[in-house]
Amino acid sequence: TATYQETIDYYKDLDAKYEHMRFLEYGPTDIGIRLNLVILSHDKLFDPEKIRKANKRILLINNGIHPGEPEGIDASMMLARDMLANNTLPKDVVICIIPVYNIDGMLNRGNSRANQNGPEAYGFRGNYQNLDLNRDFIKTDSKNSRSFQEIFNTWQPEVFVDNHTSNGADYQYVMTLIHPQKDKLNPILSEYASKQMIPDLYKGMKEGGFEMIPYVNSVEESPDAGIVGFLELARYSTGYAALHNTIGFMPETHMLKPFAQRVESTYQFMANVIRIVQRDAKEIGSIKMKADDQVKDQAKFNLQWALNKEDSSTIRFKGYAAKNKPSEVSEVDRLYYDRNAPFEKDIKYWDNYVPTVAVEKPVAYILPQSWDKVISLLKLNGVQMKQIQADTELEVQVYYIEDYKSPAKPFEGHYLHTQVKVKPVEQKIKYYAGDYVVYTNQKQNRYIVETLEPQGVDSFFAWNFFDSILGQKEHFSAYVFEDDAAEMLKADPALKAKFEAEKAKNPEFAKNPDAQLNWLYKNSPYYEKTFLRYPVGRLIKDIKL
Repeated sequence: TATYQETIDYYKDLDAKYEHMRFLEYGPTDIGIRLNLVILSHDKLFDPEKIRKANKRILLINNGIHPGEPEGIDASMMLARDMLANNTLPKDVVICIIPVYNIDGMLNRGNSRANQNGPEAYGFRGNYQNLDLNRDFIKTDSKNSRSFQEIFNTWQPEVFVDNHTSNGADYQYVMTLIHPQKDKLNPILSEYASKQMIPDLYKGMKEGGFEMIPYVNSVEESPDAGIVGFLELARYSTGYAALHNTIGFMPETHMLKPFAQRVESTYQFMANVIRIVQRDAKEIGSIKMKADDQVKDQAKFNLQWALNKEDSSTIRFKGYAAKNKPSEVSEVDRLYYDRNAPFEKDIKYWDNYVPTVAVEKPVAYILPQSWDKVISLLKLNGVQMKQIQADTELEVQVYYIEDYKSPAKPFEGHYLHTQVKVKPVEQKIKYYAGDYVVYTNQKQNRYIVETLEPQGVDSFFAWNFFDSILGQKEHFSAYVFEDDAAEMLKADPALKAKFEAEKAKNPEFAKNPDAQLNWLYKNSPYYEKTFLRYPVGRLIKDIKL
């Protein structure tokens, strides 16, 4: 596979030779090198606004997010060369290619994928911060992610392809595919993708000699027991694309197949996507606009999903027999796939997901100006916001975080919160001039709601952006507060009745003086209202701000 410098020099040479191509620079990466974008345009339109006004579609292709999976890097170089040299650029589709996304990892060249069949040398999965960039599309710890989001939201592609290589079981296919999860993508787009685009991709790849199968996500050690459709959460590139009503594909070539076949199948996949987007250019443009309009008015948003294990279909699968033999290392039986025993049979396929947590959107979210990173990411993703002009007090719904689970070890540099439970409370809260109001009447509503609602599986809260609210700032000295607590009970009969009721229903509480004192502290005017209070308010009533 090409080195980073060979790749960039190659595109610069094409740019110098062909007037239908532009080689652009965007923002920095963690290693200090700017991210590049290649534009291929039949009509020599290189401005995204002019392209949209001309009613042309935009296809964005991403390569090298994991540089140890380099097929897309080489295949895109070949594809650009061939379309320019043969004058076969599509008339109604402008093709944007990120030559290498994880430049940092590509420069770290070697042999880090122990099970992969070539090439001789390639890049490393982690970037300069040792981040997996295909987990960074919401938390945005890397400069790479911020620069990618600048490209994505500037060009606003209708279709997105992110090229990968798979590991796991052995089977007969060179190419597998993670396609948009039909129950998670906007229904208007899902209808088209599921019934037209995806079947045509499978048909075209088979006719081109690279029959595909859905990504082999096995329920057991081998695929024989069935495979599960991949739920592309917003942390992943195609899940991030879905937040913006973009149809996203993640082709995954099989690591055990020869590198040349993997590159060729990636080339064929991209060519098929281009063919279909050109053929359906007007329809794709129309349904994208309808989806954007629909999400502006959408009232209810799903935040978490679960696989429906009771609902499966069957697909025809071409595999190799999974067998066991004694290990030459441990002498214990080990798995192997017998390529002398190919098979073709029906296996189960689970690909139906149901929402498990949903929320009604508010009129707007109120976001204190102190949360700089959240504000900058919302702006980066095209979210329209207005600032409060003068200090004001607003009646809003706020959440108190009642429970959450966090792992013992970090995941991609974060202790990702899950199983978040919230208690909504109506409160009057003072906001200050400069605080932000985010109205939920925008085509970016999915990004807004799924990141700002703390129960969202990839929300900013889940990724620890708001962890400072989880720490209590004040407490009490028991020997002093004992007297205050006694006075509170004497002065407030209602509080005393509530206190006695709590002791009556909870024997453990009745025997625990520390718990009783803490209960009274929580019911005192001294207790801080901000402890565990999620700082993003929900404006329920439409008032003029």
